[in-house]
Order: sequence, then structure tokens, then C-alpha cells
Amino acid sequence: MAIRFSNTFLLRKLHQITGIVPLGIFFFVHMFTNSKSMSGAKVFNDAVGDIHHIPYLLFVEIFGIFLPLIFHSVYGVVISSEARPNIGNYGYGRNWFYIFQRVTGVFLFFFIFFHLLNLRFGLIPGLDSYGNPVAGNSDRAFTIVAAEFKNIGILILYILGILATAWHLAYGFWLFAVDWGIVIGEKAQKYALYACIGLAVFLGAVGVNAAIAFIEPCGLFPKAFCSELEKKQIVEPNKKGKF
Repeated sequence: MAIRFSNTFLLRKLHQITGIVPLGIFFFVHMFTNSKSMSGAKVFNDAVGDIHHIPYLLFVEIFGIFLPLIFHSVYGVVISSEARPNIGNYGYGRNWFYIFQRVTGVFLFFFIFFHLLNLRFGLIPGLDSYGNPVAGNSDRAFTIVAAEFKNIGILILYILGILATAWHLAYGFWLFAVDWGIVIGEKAQKYALYACIGLAVFLGAVGVNAAIAFIEPCGLFPKAFCSELEKKQIVEPNKKGKF
């Protein structure tokens, strides 16, 4: 007897998969690349240049990032619109996590759209990146991002976007593991949840530090840390003592 699945079931499973692969993997790579801002403009620009030289980059972006992102974002908003929160009756931690997942999902829908128009395409009038996107300008990538982040409002928005993405992805890992039967049992699920919360904190800290490093030498780390790295030629020294 053939097993039949509803369209809703399949769409929700596809929504979960796209959140992990490729979007989750892309976020890890994105944070790794952005963290090279700690090493100075040249290192970061070279990293962006390496991305620009990926073979078939346009196809990778369309089928590996943009289409999965559009589906995951749009269907995520549909799921959020169907949500029936019950924290008023049951104020358990997981109920609050459920709310955070939905709220961050809706926020990220608008933030990512803004991020793409801003730094990827340079299409937002009034911002420094207007007509001056990172894409196609790898030799000036660091300068472009740094100019944007000197605007405190933009910097705060990006920090919120990073923290929201870190939580949404990390808790999404937990939901994926539970829904797909990878983590079974109350105790196993509890420890897996702790691990995912730890991952959210780690990714958030890495991302925020990378953003700050565009405008402050070494990001949130003490300047002495980067001084030691400069001596070991791990980071790029600046003639003014900055990176």
C-alpha cells in the first residue's frame, strides 16, 4: 500500500530542509568571511574576491541561495500567519522559543530583503552603498561595508539581523532534529536544546564582533589581541596602528 503525504506536510519538510541546507551552511560561510574583517581591509577584500571567482557563481547564487531563500522566507511567513500562540495560558520556555522563532522569521524576511538591496545590489537611495554595491567591487568591499556601518542606525539594524539569524538558525536545528526523529527522548531533546542555545550565542557573538571590526580595530576584542596577531603577521597592520 502506497504511503501518501499531504502537500502541507511536504512543504513544511522542504521548508525545514532549505533552512538547514543550503541556507544554514551559507550563514556559516558568510560569518566566516565577515570575520576576516578583523584581519584588515586587504584580507577581507581578498576573501570577497575569492567568492567572486567561484565558477558558475551566478547559478550558485540563484539555485543555491536566492530560490531557497525566497521559498523559505515566503512559506515561513505563511506558517507564522497560521500560528496560534498560547503563552498566555502556558508560559513554558518552549512556547516562548516558538514565539521567538516566528517573530525572528518575520523580521528576517524584511531584513534580508533590505540587506540584499543595500550591500548586494546597492539600490537604496540615501545610503553610502547606493550605486556602490559590494558585488563587483571586491577591491573596495571593506571600505563599502565600513562606510555603511559608521551609520549607527544601520549598524544597530545589522546587529539585530545577525542576532535574529543566529537564533532562528540554531533553534531551527533543534526543531529539525526533533521533527525528523534524529533526537528522541525528553532528556536527549533537553540537552540538544541547550546545545542549540549555545550555538545561537556563539554565532551571534561571532557575527556581532565581525560587524564591529569594520569600524573598530579587532572588533570587541582588546586592541592588544590584534597587536599580538600583527606581530605574528596574522592580521594586516595599518600605518596608523589600526587594522
